[in-house]
Amino acid sequence: MNDLHPSPEPFLPGLLQGRFEGRLAFAALVREAFAAAAAQGWRDIILCDATFEDWPLGERVVVQALNDWAKSGRTLTMLAQNYDEVIRRHARFVTWRRTWSHIIECRGSGAVAASDLPSAFWSPGWVFERLDLVRSTGVAGSEAARRVALKERLAEKLQRSSPAFPATTLGI
Repeated sequence: MNDLHPSPEPFLPGLLQGRFEGRLAFAALVREAFAAAAAQGWRDIILCDATFEDWPLGERVVVQALNDWAKSGRTLTMLAQNYDEVIRRHARFVTWRRTWSHIIECRGSGAVAASDLPSAFWSPGWVFERLDLVRSTGVAGSEAARRVALKERLAEKLQRSSPAFPATTLGI
C-alpha cells in the first residue's frame, strides 16, 4: 500500500465496521481478524499493545488461524512495552512464535510509557484500535484514512523501538 495514495476501502465480509465494546467483543474481534488474515492472505500485520495480556493470543483457534496465515512473504510485527504477560498467559502463541520466528518481528517500546502505546491491529485492508482499555471499547474499519493514520502512528512508535522477545534464548 502506498501511504500517499491508499487503496480504496476493500470489501471485508464479516469484519466489524464501527464501534465495539467490552472484553468479549474485543476478544471476538481479535479472533475474527486472524481468521480473515488467513482466509484473505493478508501479507502484513502489525499488533501493538503495552502487554497483550487480554488478547486471546494463546487460544487454539487463534494459533490455528496464525498457522493458516503463515506463509513465505508474510510478516507479523508486534510492539509492546514488555512481553512478560505474553510468555505467562499465551503458551501456544509463544510456541508458534518459535516455529515461525523468521516471519515475526517483536519490538519493545523502550522508554515509551505503556499509556502512549495504542492497543491496535493493523493490516493493509482493515484495522481496529481500542480507545479505552478498561472498558475495551474502540473502533474498527477499512476506511483508507483510518488505516493510513494508524499506520503512521505505529511506524513512529516502531522507529523508536528495539528488538525484544527473542524466539529462543541461548544459555551458557
